[in-house]
Formats: sequence, structure tokens, C-alpha cells
Amino acid sequence: MTDATDYTPPKVWTWNKANGGRFAAINRPVAGATHDKELPVGQHPFQLYSLGTPNGVKVTIMFEELLELGHTGAEYDAWLINIGEGDQFGSGFVAINPNSKIPALMDRSGPEPQRLFESGAMLLYLAEKFGEFLPSDPATRTEALSWLFWQMGSAPFLGGGFGHFYAYAPFKIEYAIDRFAMEVKRQLDVLDRRLADNAYLAGDVYTIADIAVWPWYGALVKGLAYDAGEFLQVQEYKNVLRWADAIAARPAVQRGRMVNRVMGEPSSQLRERHDAGDFTTKTQDKLEAAAEPAA
Repeated sequence: MTDATDYTPPKVWTWNKANGGRFAAINRPVAGATHDKELPVGQHPFQLYSLGTPNGVKVTIMFEELLELGHTGAEYDAWLINIGEGDQFGSGFVAINPNSKIPALMDRSGPEPQRLFESGAMLLYLAEKFGEFLPSDPATRTEALSWLFWQMGSAPFLGGGFGHFYAYAPFKIEYAIDRFAMEVKRQLDVLDRRLADNAYLAGDVYTIADIAVWPWYGALVKGLAYDAGEFLQVQEYKNVLRWADAIAARPAVQRGRMVNRVMGEPSSQLRERHDAGDFTTKTQDKLEAAAEPAA
């Protein structure tokens, strides 16, 4: 390992607004709104305000899976929240999610609107509301919830830990990358051992646990996040790869991953979703526009 820097923490930490690299303009040590901005409201029972990051993808996959099963009450509008421009600090967004993180969700199907924040809470809420993807058998239900909460506690080491220092930090820190790479590989081994004898995380059935874990760890081993597959030698985790492939093949997962997506090929993006037909009409419009010669 190379020599450590000469940094010594001060007695009292102070906020250096210039520190933080790519995210310096939006990271801050206080909560609350920075500006007044109401959120739009569409025609469907559920109003989702999000971005196609792993946490956002969990919820759009869940909605698409419910719609795939014929639950018309799960129709939703998905509005784009551009976190790079600070949309998550608008007053309307903060009123739904005081933590200013995507996603934020409003259920307007009842007599009074119900706000939801934290993606895991949304998955559990929707599973209970529609009676899907959370088994009634106590043992299997408990297993699914255990893996759901495993994801909540583990993913910050992958995203804010490994992902940040490996892909986004303004300079590479060997100690930080080594520390978080070790933990991510341990987590992949945890999953691989579980999936050696089980088709899905809760057993033989696909549940909200798989919906929560796949956008983080499935995307990692499939090469959809951080471009770190070779670095982490993800091919070692054959059971995770088998599971990731099986989930990636689901039509609802393919649609859910497109919603609020702003990166990648135009055909993979559906920046806002307000109708099921948007998956064909709006993505096709972008493809046709991209094919037009420049003026």
C-alpha cells in the first residue's frame, strides 16, 4: 500500500463547499428545502418522483411487476428528479421525503394522500397493498424481509463506499478502494452462498427481496454499474450471475430499468413514464430523432 496522506482531522469539522468532486454542488451538511418548487401531479393513483439509480429502479420494477400481473390500481406517473441540479431540495419534494433522496412516492388512491419515502418502505407497502411478492407463509415472509433489510444495510458499502471511491471521487485513495472492495466481495459471497441452494433470496419464490437486491448487486455482476467487473472478478460468483440473468430476463424488470433513466443508449431511456404506451412511443421518438441528420 502506498503512503498515507498527511491529513490530520481538525478539532472541529467545518464544511468546505469546494470539497466533494462531482457532487460538491449538491452535497451539504444540513437538511431542508433550498427553494420553493411544487411537484407535478398526473392522473394515476401513484405519483413517483425519482431517477433511474438503483434505489429508484427498485420501485419502478415493482410497479411494472404489479402491472404485469394485471393490477391496474398500480398505474403510476414517474416524474424525473434531476439530483445533479438539486431537484431533491425543492419544497415539494422535501415535503414528501424530508431526507431529500430519491425516490419519493405519493399514494393518492385513498381518501387522503399517503406519502412514502425510503425505497424499502415503498416495496413493503406495495407488496402488502396488492398482496404480491411477499409470501404469506411466515417462514418465507420472514426470510424475504431479512434479505430486504440486508440490502438496506449493505448497499451503502457498495454505492456510497466502493462506487464513490472507485468511480466518482476526485482522486483515487488506495485505502478507501481496498477497504470497500473487500466488503463488496464479502457481500457478493454472502449472496452467492445463499443462492447456491435457492432460486431466489427467499427460497423458490421471487419476492421484494430480489427486487431490492437486483438493481444493486445484479447490476454490478451484469456489468451495468461502475464498470468494475474485472476489478472485482465478479465471474467468481456463479450463483449470483445465474440469479441476475434470470431476473434481467423478466419483461417487467426490463421496463422498470428504463423508467427515469437518463444515461445509456436512447432506446434504454424513458425519462418520464405516464402511460404503458410510453415504452414504445417515447423511446421510438428518441430513436427517430437521433437518426435525423444534424441541421
